[in-house]
Parts: sequence; structure tokens; C-alpha cells
Amino acid sequence: MSTRFERLAGGFGLVEGPRVDDADRLYFSDARGGGVYCRAPTGDIETVVPKRRGVGGIAIHADGGIVISGRDISHVRDGSTRIVFRKEGVPGFNDLFTDAEGGVWVGSQMADPFAAGLKALPGELFRIRADGTTEALYGDVGLTNGIGFSPDGMRLYHSDSARGHVIGHVLDAQGRCSARSVFVETESGAPDGLAVDEEGCVWVALYGAGCVARYTPEGKLDRSLDVPARAVASVSFGGSDRRDLYVTTGDSLDDPALRGSIFRTRVDVAGLPAPKARV
Repeated sequence: MSTRFERLAGGFGLVEGPRVDDADRLYFSDARGGGVYCRAPTGDIETVVPKRRGVGGIAIHADGGIVISGRDISHVRDGSTRIVFRKEGVPGFNDLFTDAEGGVWVGSQMADPFAAGLKALPGELFRIRADGTTEALYGDVGLTNGIGFSPDGMRLYHSDSARGHVIGHVLDAQGRCSARSVFVETESGAPDGLAVDEEGCVWVALYGAGCVARYTPEGKLDRSLDVPARAVASVSFGGSDRRDLYVTTGDSLDDPALRGSIFRTRVDVAGLPAPKARV
């Protein structure tokens, strides 16, 4: 499907972790080049966390500031950093999302995905509760990426880029995962970041395929939006009605010099609100 995308910013390495706050400010990272940034509605961009590489996920914190991934999970506010979670033997964490209680769900990354010749080691999904306790929910995730929940909070979606599919789990009232299945197996491109809308459909960035695909709750392809990039990395909703769809990339086809970019378009179904972190 042909869709008009507006470029909001460019010139980065690999843009990841898009998240919009209540003031419609867009936070994002440059996972390869380093740094976490904030784009104001005016278009001005400021550096929030300088130099930090490998940030694949961002959440807005209820007490101000943001929660970010990377070598650990940290809460950054007003220039101060508080480490929320680190795990011995885990070199880094990638994408993350928050649950209704403000807990953070994040996948471990056991090898540098940008390093040539390295064999990827499967990682795990961790849950960091609002009270600070943590648990490993499941393992065997080839390359962890996007995480999201169904509108009723009873189903979990989790991209495994290495294996070319999105995992689905059923959740009980305590957040325990069961009935693991393949929700979607992509025909082209690797599933990367994802976001869920109010109808329960899952929007998935397809890295290498140059598009964002929307899948029904049954896992059927509903539509595909062509993006002016090949390395489509992540998606997120924003705007006053949550119908602004933000798409981040690691390249740019119409102007290669702009490299990793942030695009925005309008869609007809609002995205689910992203709960604020309380960890």
C-alpha cells in the first residue's frame, strides 16, 4: 500500500526505541552511533543521554525521565542515572515495553548483532516489576526485538528477528506465560519493533523488507505500508489521538546521505497507549 511518509529527522545510524510522551515529544535512540534524543513538536532535537550505544528500547517513567535499555536497564532523569536492573552474564538488553502496573518487560541480547562472524546466542525475556523484583519468564529467543500486549493484556507478542517470526504467549492474571506459539512468520524481512493498536492488530517493522506490516489478532496480514527505507527498525504510536504512526530506520532510500531516519504518517486506527514505567 502506498502511503505518504513525512521525514522528521535523519542523519543517524540505526534509529530505535521510539516513544512519545504526554507533551508529544518523541524520544528515540541511535543504537549504532550512540545517544538517546528527544524531538520536540517544533522539530528541535536535544540530546538526553550522550554516547550510550545499544539502546533498543525506551519507556516514559511516571516520575519523570525515561527508562532505557543497553548494557543494563536504567532510569535517566535530569541528567542522573539509576540502574534498575542488570544481570551477570548478560552483555545487554534490547527492546522493552511496560505493562499496566508499570513493570518493564525486556529481552536479553547475548551477542552484538552488529559484529561480523559471531554466532548469536539465544536470550531470555525478563520482567521487572514495579516493586523492583525480577524474574526470567522464558528463553530460547534468537534475537530479541519488539514486545507488546493485546488490548485486554492477556496476550504477549515478541519479535524474534533471527528466526523470522513473532512469538505469541497467553498471559494469566499473574503475568505468567503459557501456550507459546508462532503468531506470525514473516515472508520477507526480519520482524523488528512492534506496536499494537486498539483493534488488537499488531504493527511490525520488517527490517530489510522496506515496510511496516499490520497483522490481525489471528496473525493474518491486513496491510503493508511501504517505507522509503530498507532497514525498517521500529514503530510507535503518538499524537493527541494516537493515530500518528512513527517509523524509525537504519537507512534512507530517497536520500542515502540522511541514513537512519524518523518518519511519520497517519493511520485510521489508534494505537494502544504505552503505560508509564514505575520501576
